[in-house]
Order: sequence, then C-alpha cells, then structure tokens
Amino acid sequence: MTREKTSFVYVTYILSTPEKVFEAITKPDIAKRYWGHENVSDWRPGSKWEHIRANDTRTVELVGEVIEVSPPDRLVITWANASQAADPEAYSRVTFAIEEFNGGMVRLTVSHDELQADSGMAKGVKQGWPAVLSSMKSFLETGQGLDVFAKPKSAA
Repeated sequence: MTREKTSFVYVTYILSTPEKVFEAITKPDIAKRYWGHENVSDWRPGSKWEHIRANDTRTVELVGEVIEVSPPDRLVITWANASQAADPEAYSRVTFAIEEFNGGMVRLTVSHDELQADSGMAKGVKQGWPAVLSSMKSFLETGQGLDVFAKPKSAA
C-alpha cells in the first residue's frame, strides 16, 4: 500500500559564505550552537549520519544516509526517527542547496520530501525547519543562535 507523501521547502538568504553555511550543517561543534543537536558523519556518499542531542544524555534522535555531497553547494541525506531506523518507509529525504549571491550572501534552500503525509514527522518538520533555519541565519550573521526549543508565551 502506497502512502500519500508530502514535502516542505524553506528558502532563506544569509549574510555568509557557502563554505560557512555548509560547515554550519555538517560540523557538529557549529550545529550544536544554533540547533541544539550535532550532525555526525564523515559526510561521504553511502555513509550513515546521526542527529545527536547536544546535552548530557546525547540521545541519537534522527538517523539517515548521506546520498550526495558537493561542498559547499549541495548535501542530500535521508532522514528518519532513530526509533524507526529499521523501517524503510519511515525515511524521507532532505536536500540542502546553497547558492552564492552578490553582496556577500547565500540563498539556502532546504527541501524535505518523501514525507508521509499527516505523520508526526511531517508535522514536526513544518514546525522545526523554520526555527532551525532562522537560528542558523541568526548564528551565522550575529554569532548568536535562537532557542529552537522555545515555546510560545501563550503556551507557558
């Protein structure tokens, strides 16, 4: 049975270089400063990657495989909850496309596709990517990331 799929595309412009944006995604010591997680891999096609919570528990929350790497312009990975790693249907795909623009900026396009529609992952992605990418932008432009775990004041 084929499940309905959905996708999510987020585009942002960042005052930075393609190299710094690519490193912000792939270097654990940088990612944890704006994402609260480390992305850990050797970043070679076919290699595994893990998304590890940057706290004392160091929980592996997401896993996947590196599909394509072309620094500093493109990275394609698969993406699944660690608890669903054994289920091939649980995997979606994330593409990071980084394009240099005049004026010392880049356009970062994140495409997250092959998501199961109405799944918890699809819902999380719709909330998560805007916060994470806004935090990355703030971090690269000011040196300070946002609290990607913050809740609305009305929810407190």
